Amino acid sequence: MFRATTILGIKTKNGIALGGDGQVTFGDTIMKTGARKVRRIYNDTILVGFAGASADALTLFEKFEAKLEEFNGNLPKAAVDLAKDWRTDRYLRRLEALIAVMDKNNCFLISGTGDVVEPDDNIIALGSGGPYAQAAAQALVKHTKMDAKKIVEESLKIAGNICIYTNTKINVLELK
Repeated sequence: MFRATTILGIKTKNGIALGGDGQVTFGDTIMKTGARKVRRIYNDTILVGFAGASADALTLFEKFEAKLEEFNGNLPKAAVDLAKDWRTDRYLRRLEALIAVMDKNNCFLISGTGDVVEPDDNIIALGSGGPYAQAAAQALVKHTKMDAKKIVEESLKIAGNICIYTNTKINVLELK
């Protein structure tokens, strides 16, 4: 099984940032170190990232972009509708991935079980290194004055030094 992990997103009063590491593994072998797991979509107003099976996640990106077009960029409505389709469609429900979606007002984790989760602390983390990145981000938010992009970068580096499925080739996108 291919693994494409770790994604971290943070929304602060000064902007949002979403980043991911570059590692893709197959079993216990590193197959790629520079994968890009975060993207800008919908006229560069929404950031998306994925963890899980790469092909499945790319399929979900396409479906999510179609939902955004259908709902004129309404992120909450598009997220809920994608989750509903993902859970009920016979083809989609076999997809193994999680996606994080963010705009200037919202951040959500969307899963194939129909979940659309909006985190209480505006920090969203997924993938095998997600818990490590989230813990680091929570500490940095509380104890530093770093901006969102720097918090994401540093937190992903910490996760990359702990999780064997995460590396430190970080790609971070931001919206201000």
